[in-house]
Amino acid sequence: MPLYKTITVDDSTNILIWKIEESFETLSEGIKLTDHCQNRVDNMKSDMHRRGFMSVRHLLAVFGYKDHDLYYDDFGKPHLKDGNQISITHSYEYAAVIISDKLVGIDIEKQREKILRIAHKFVDSEQDFVNQQEDKTRVLTVIWGAKESLYKLYGTAGLSFEQNIHIMPFDLNMPFTAGSIHHNEAISHYDITFLEFDGFTCVYALPYVLV
Repeated sequence: MPLYKTITVDDSTNILIWKIEESFETLSEGIKLTDHCQNRVDNMKSDMHRRGFMSVRHLLAVFGYKDHDLYYDDFGKPHLKDGNQISITHSYEYAAVIISDKLVGIDIEKQREKILRIAHKFVDSEQDFVNQQEDKTRVLTVIWGAKESLYKLYGTAGLSFEQNIHIMPFDLNMPFTAGSIHHNEAISHYDITFLEFDGFTCVYALPYVLV
């Protein structure tokens, strides 16, 4: 079983990362999907997406959940029927799930130079910081992953990566930063953690807790 990494964030928050090496047929063995999820898989044209979807179901099983324990709201955000919070991501040959009793968001991105061409679509307050960085591809991948994680955590339509979600400056050698969401005249703050492996960046977010 290619369980790539297990991360214990705190007493109630855990992350599992899967390296997708199996075929779709192999990943489908022993997994029973809801009608909704079966329909989603059947309509996926990309084999990689289908394999990513099924690998997430194996990660759920490691946590002790079945596909039937999961449902999606109108925004497309996943929820667990027992009330725990969940966030899901997959990118190319990696998939990850984070489960907690707190709001959470997670994202995995492949580090690609094309992000330099689209940075203007999601970078605003972070621009001066980005301009000062030597490895802009890695830095922008962290920023994108952080904003994607916060977008998933917040689960509200209409958020702009550029205007509503902001990431504080960080050091690539110190895998922690902070982010905030500015929405409907309210500001909420979050802790951001990132890790890099095999040319990928995984970022996850949790609400900031004042200690």
